[in-house]
Amino acid sequence: MEGPGAPRRSGAARPSFDQGLLLNTIRNEMSSQRTDRLSASPPLFESRFLDFFSRVHPSIPAIVFVPVVAVGVWAGFDGGYDALQVAGLFLLGLFIWTLSEYWLHRLVFHWEPDHPLGSRLHFIMHGVHHEHPNDPLRLVMPPAVSIPLAALFLGLFALIFGTPAAYPSFAGFIAGYLTYDYTHYHLHHHVPRTAAGKQLREPHMRHHFQDHRYGYGVSSPLWDYVFRTRSRQLKDR
Repeated sequence: MEGPGAPRRSGAARPSFDQGLLLNTIRNEMSSQRTDRLSASPPLFESRFLDFFSRVHPSIPAIVFVPVVAVGVWAGFDGGYDALQVAGLFLLGLFIWTLSEYWLHRLVFHWEPDHPLGSRLHFIMHGVHHEHPNDPLRLVMPPAVSIPLAALFLGLFALIFGTPAAYPSFAGFIAGYLTYDYTHYHLHHHVPRTAAGKQLREPHMRHHFQDHRYGYGVSSPLWDYVFRTRSRQLKDR
């Protein structure tokens, strides 16, 4: 036994650690995992052939559709319209696109039928984008979808406006679609520096990460104001 004057033995030395450093490491790891999940590109189909067509490089829409815009404008002049008339029809088509963008996003992309097949269809069309919004190969519309849709809208334009008026107006419509596709890509992969870019990005990020019932306009907020689907947080400002 040790006498009362003997020095006390200290217990086992406790390892020291920086709690702040530990918390930062955990946060960084969680942030990294979240970033990886948001930018992941999971297969949509068991068939590798079909899955190949579900991904598209962001340059493809421009390669496919810029010539369509040019031909549509040329067809307007070739049909006898002057520059002012072609410009007016082009702007009409652009305006029609903004309305189509809003309602396609709201009614078609966010349509979720209460059925396994419907749920699967929704995930393929738009759900995968909400699960993995930063997947760089699933931010613009694949030609397998965009080309048939464009043909359908061209037929509608010809039916409603007749030819040659349908051609420059359809060119404006397709120009609006390209604006939408590349605005969407920009909002997910860059931080806009302009005031206009910031005003587009915030409601779209809120649509993704806060409440998908608001903020259906991507390239234009016009119809969110008209149909009262602007984000509640933005309304309160």
